[in-house]
Amino acid sequence: MTCSSGYESILGGLQQSRQLPVPSTGNQTVLPSNKFNLKVLLLLSSGHLVTDLYQGALPVILPFLKAKLMLSYTATGVILLVGSLTSSVIQPLFGYISDRKEKPLLLPLGCFCAALGFSMLSFPVSFTLVVPLVVLSGLGIASYHPEGFRTAHFFTGEKKVTGMSIFSVGGNLGFAIGPLLTLFVIQTYGFDRLPVMIAPALIFVVTILTFWHTIALPRSGAQNAEAQKAGASQKAQWFPLIVLIAVVVMRSWVQVGLLTYIPFYFIDYLKGDALQAGTLVSTFLTGGAIGTLSGAPLADRWGHKRYLVLSMLFSSLMLPLFFVTKGILLFVVLGLLGMILISSFSVTIVMAQHLIPQGLGVASGLMAGFAIGTGGICVTLLGVIADLFGVPAALQAITVLPVIGLLLALTLRYKQGDTQ
Repeated sequence: MTCSSGYESILGGLQQSRQLPVPSTGNQTVLPSNKFNLKVLLLLSSGHLVTDLYQGALPVILPFLKAKLMLSYTATGVILLVGSLTSSVIQPLFGYISDRKEKPLLLPLGCFCAALGFSMLSFPVSFTLVVPLVVLSGLGIASYHPEGFRTAHFFTGEKKVTGMSIFSVGGNLGFAIGPLLTLFVIQTYGFDRLPVMIAPALIFVVTILTFWHTIALPRSGAQNAEAQKAGASQKAQWFPLIVLIAVVVMRSWVQVGLLTYIPFYFIDYLKGDALQAGTLVSTFLTGGAIGTLSGAPLADRWGHKRYLVLSMLFSSLMLPLFFVTKGILLFVVLGLLGMILISSFSVTIVMAQHLIPQGLGVASGLMAGFAIGTGGICVTLLGVIADLFGVPAALQAITVLPVIGLLLALTLRYKQGDTQ
């Protein structure tokens, strides 16, 4: 069987399952665009889950690295800074490469590198040896996302946010599972057994290669032509995009700040149990995963900008409750906060793709990478605050950030068809 006939066979099976004809133009089979394909989205989402598992787990191992290597809070902030730079800030570069020519091999390769760098972090005996491993893991994470978001875009159908949320929720679940799984491994087997964390990535690599032709269907025909035609009819709107990036920076600063300093707050400051701290982090991220799926249909119905404004408003009201609740109620507050705050993740991805339709990969890299990574960089400032004034002061400083995000969202000029 030739490569071409194999592709046509796979494509025919996918289309037959939706009872849609497979059009042909000459010798080239053309893949219909803008059709919702749950199978492909779930496959991509599973890779998103595994890749972000390692990104989500990095903050919770910082207390163990700090104790082993006798690091300061500022030094642990630098580790997070390096992780943010390599895993997030450079994503637009990978998005640019993806827009020029698709590179689906980045999906399994990126996931594997993310796992390899992270799982070896228990080996170094000095700070300088930690940094290259964080860079390796970060580059793996950065290479997976733009190609994944760009590929998912073609299978989201008319309800862009709903479709994109299926791909995005994999990352939310990865962030939620990562801390719990990592702390379970450390608590059960010790920090030196961190290398067993490479197992999920190995399973995913085998799975994605098994279904490789389903995921890596070429889109050099109708889909790319239609995307270029749509992009040509609308100029890139750079100023609204800059405002949107600023909103996402505020949102991610809150998210990464909580992920980083909740463990420090409960382990170092309150002298609590590490597993409880990890459970609180995972509760926050699990709420985000639920919010990503449940909020997407509302965003499609109410309008993207309106939903973003509401998300930042209720996050501003919910965050201060973290400091006045205890016990089960604290878990409820963090779960709701994660649900409200992170639910706008898919919304901002789709908004960016709408603002610069000529560069889907770049748009995804800017939202899922650069803006989120910049928020992570800002967490380094929280490390300085923690060293000078204590961990509680660093957490309290976070409460002003969603308010700034709300004000920025209100000024955003964005038109979603007839919905503004």
